[in-house]
Amino acid sequence: MTSVTDTSRRRAAPALGSFERYLSLWVALCIIAGIVLGRLLPAPFQMLGRVTVAEVNIPVAVLIWLMIVPMLLKVDFGALHRVTEQWRGIAVTVGINWLVKPFSMAILSWLFIGWLFRPLLPTGQIDSYIAGLIILAAAPCTAMVFVWSNLTDGEPNFTLTQVALNDTIMVFAFAPIVGLLLGLSSITVPWSTLFLSVILYIVVPVIAAQWWRRSLMSRGGEVALAQTLRKLQPISLLALLATLVLLFGFQGEQIVRQPLIIALLAVPIIIQVYLNAGIAYAINRVLGVSHNVACPSALIGASNFFELAVAAAIALFGFQSGAALTTVVGVLVEVPVMLSVVRIVLRTRGWYERREQAFPA
Repeated sequence: MTSVTDTSRRRAAPALGSFERYLSLWVALCIIAGIVLGRLLPAPFQMLGRVTVAEVNIPVAVLIWLMIVPMLLKVDFGALHRVTEQWRGIAVTVGINWLVKPFSMAILSWLFIGWLFRPLLPTGQIDSYIAGLIILAAAPCTAMVFVWSNLTDGEPNFTLTQVALNDTIMVFAFAPIVGLLLGLSSITVPWSTLFLSVILYIVVPVIAAQWWRRSLMSRGGEVALAQTLRKLQPISLLALLATLVLLFGFQGEQIVRQPLIIALLAVPIIIQVYLNAGIAYAINRVLGVSHNVACPSALIGASNFFELAVAAAIALFGFQSGAALTTVVGVLVEVPVMLSVVRIVLRTRGWYERREQAFPA
């Protein structure tokens, strides 16, 4: 039987269309548009920002559905049992998410916020900023990793399985890790946000996508599925860009009012994304993991569950706290930085696969 690994090695590199090729430009323009529109037309953005349930913004959730459905349509439940062949990728991702990322962020936050940038930040908020960074790094992303995996032609069954496994671990590990690193005896876990996010970003879209996939396969087979995926690709990217406009529009006032603080808080967040993605990507290469598994492994290892982080920071420290602001900065940084990681893993595919060819798994 042909393994998932063997199949992936024969897969051609994903071709970028003219729209995708200039995605970095569109992202930059959408960030600028979001900030400007948020300043010029604050009322519509404030209205959309208030449409939340358990700190989950519903308009953003709808846009995320549009982004992740193409990836979930690729999931073949009949092949999920073969994901065990990718145990190395699973082990790497779990290790990065739970043994490296929270602790590396704690070190980076103490180094940059607690020491290097201390003279430039409000003294009374230093500890709160550090707490926000630790909370942000303690929960791996649930929804957007489907988007990143799709953009890198990542293995969809591996991605879904890894996200489900991380969500299971998160139920038990999030509070103890945050409590340990913050030195708190008890942590208020925003369970409603956690469970609602799992339902909105995994359960509902997976069920809908699988129903749609079966309908397509019964009517036209792989050809109908491929045609649908091609039609959905630009919709998915437009939803990504619309999400950027919304996120930066929501925080336009904060960005203009506190640009230096936001820039300084972004530094450790950006470093930890590249650090953890790089470690995961390199270890997967050393272990001979296929590129289409290493990509989602690195991306899952680097990204953050910002809805949960924002809700936990507000519950622990208050809406106006430095911790809450820090988690919001994480939201702003997440999309453009993760898109740059996507570009890096795509551009280094040739380098990565030279190891695979020399040392096949």
